[in-house]
Amino acid sequence: AYTRISTTCLFFLSLDRESKHRRRGVLKTRSTELGSAVTGSPFTAVLPASTTGKKSIVLSSETRKELAKQAKVIREERRAQIDERHKYLISRLADGMGLSEQQVEEAIVSDDKFQLIEQFFASTGLKKLLFFYQDVLQQKSNASLRSDGSTNSMLQKKLFLTMDATENFTGTCAFFLRTSDKVITASNISQEVNFGVFDCSNGNILEGLEFLLSQIMIPALKSQQHWGAVKEGLKDSQIQDFLYSVDRFVGTLSSSRQNLEDKIQLAKVDIDIYISNLQNPSDYITAG
Repeated sequence: AYTRISTTCLFFLSLDRESKHRRRGVLKTRSTELGSAVTGSPFTAVLPASTTGKKSIVLSSETRKELAKQAKVIREERRAQIDERHKYLISRLADGMGLSEQQVEEAIVSDDKFQLIEQFFASTGLKKLLFFYQDVLQQKSNASLRSDGSTNSMLQKKLFLTMDATENFTGTCAFFLRTSDKVITASNISQEVNFGVFDCSNGNILEGLEFLLSQIMIPALKSQQHWGAVKEGLKDSQIQDFLYSVDRFVGTLSSSRQNLEDKIQLAKVDIDIYISNLQNPSDYITAG
């Protein structure tokens, strides 16, 4: 229990720190993103202009069809790789996000970070696997090309894999955390992998972490009857000290969050009456 609480807390505190250093508004042109172009207009597709100032590239209908064909082949190849381990992740995600397993599977096989799942399963592999479910700007399926080369876009809910260092976290995060360096198999995945859902719909990660600990994890720990080798259970002094330290951590987290939210606000001062009396340089020097 201590390992699970500590791992979860460290993970989300690091997520909060990383979220403060995210780059905003940067368009990335990677070859792996070409597949996303097929979700736009049935006649033309526009790739983002590069940061060097080059013009946007308009793809022909034939090129679009070829990209769509390639993307479909990739999706089916990935779908063929799905085994019981993937199905376990899909089942947990469907329950946590309120989606159907078919929707989750389609989102996973369409994701250009699909290979992260295999890295997570491998021996000494990735320690965490993150899925964000939030509004993202996507091209309308029937979008037409504008005169400036752009297309109509709209915010839509999307489930996608992330490394949490390049995406702004504004929705819901589903996380899988490993507790060892063992190879993840179909028989041990339920014991070696922890799953949880972290709601950050208001954009406040610390508040989401506080809710997760105070309303879910701590009540679950305090109601737990069996503590493994500790026969006395909740009556054991070490268990009591552990629960007390978690309670204190949540209290500290709550205080920190409130201090950040109630940060110093400088009062707005009407300085027009002072400026209107400044007539020459000497008046400015005196005012300074």
